[in-house]
Amino acid sequence: MQQHAFPIVIVQHSKVSVIAPARLHMGFIDLSGSLSRHFGSIGVALNEQATRLSVSHAEQRTITGPGAHRADKCLTLLCKALNVSDQLEVIIETAIPEHVGLGSGTQMSLAIGMALNTYYDLGLTVRDIAALMDRGLRSGIGIGIFEQGGLVVDGGRGEKTITPPMLVHMDIPKDWRFILVLDQRGQGLHGQQEIQAFKELPPFPQQEAARLCYLLLMQGLPAVAENDLSKFGDVITQLQRSVGEHFASAQGGVFTSPEVACAMDWLKEQGAVAIGQTSWGPTGFCAIDGIELAEAITHKAKEKFAHFDNLSFITASARNSGGDVFVV
Repeated sequence: MQQHAFPIVIVQHSKVSVIAPARLHMGFIDLSGSLSRHFGSIGVALNEQATRLSVSHAEQRTITGPGAHRADKCLTLLCKALNVSDQLEVIIETAIPEHVGLGSGTQMSLAIGMALNTYYDLGLTVRDIAALMDRGLRSGIGIGIFEQGGLVVDGGRGEKTITPPMLVHMDIPKDWRFILVLDQRGQGLHGQQEIQAFKELPPFPQQEAARLCYLLLMQGLPAVAENDLSKFGDVITQLQRSVGEHFASAQGGVFTSPEVACAMDWLKEQGAVAIGQTSWGPTGFCAIDGIELAEAITHKAKEKFAHFDNLSFITASARNSGGDVFVV
């Protein structure tokens, strides 16, 4: 990571709080880079899962709360890169679960970074922080949802890309709900395992990438604009099936967790659409049109799969705004 020669500055604010929302990563568009741009992805910000933390002055550096180990690494890297004091107290109220496909790493980095930015009045953007922390090396969805929330589509990485550009931002209709299926036992591929998996995957067919682009642009996104969850869900299911089959050799199947796969099959039978796995999983997701219906199906799922001690089900709403940074 390149170190920037920012001057040491005087503390301007007594306390800064940040909310960094989780996200669903709904899939990549072109894994082959057949037109010299790799990846490109679609995602949605969530309300119910988020990293919430505050930063204030302390005589001795202190970090407490869930995810403190990861926050400690972020704080060390950022204070060094920004050339600011780490005499801070970081209190983490909630943290997105790590390595389950909800964007915990990016959101912790951005939360710490934007807290420091406001605390020290550095005048940086979300993308400045993301670049310092090497976020967005493949997907830019986590950056986009912190900036804007809602549904975002990024343009992948080209020769001149620092962070993937956001091409689309749309609000999700207010009655749409997502059911998350979490496997408490497992973690998706991450770190060096993820890097190695991408190296070993076979080329993604150019014709399939073109089909997914067309589906997303000419069916999926118009369906969001016209509040047609059925059509949007069909596009996401197709995209997820295509990318999941491509990743199957690395993650053990279309879904990382067999139990999650079983639950997703049942949810599809209940009328859920947009069947998929976020990132490397193991978290599965699907969508339902209607708040009460989604909550009812979630309740039924908890009863149906009560014998799977490792599974949990959450009804989540889309967050049509980005991360919050405010001075207390």
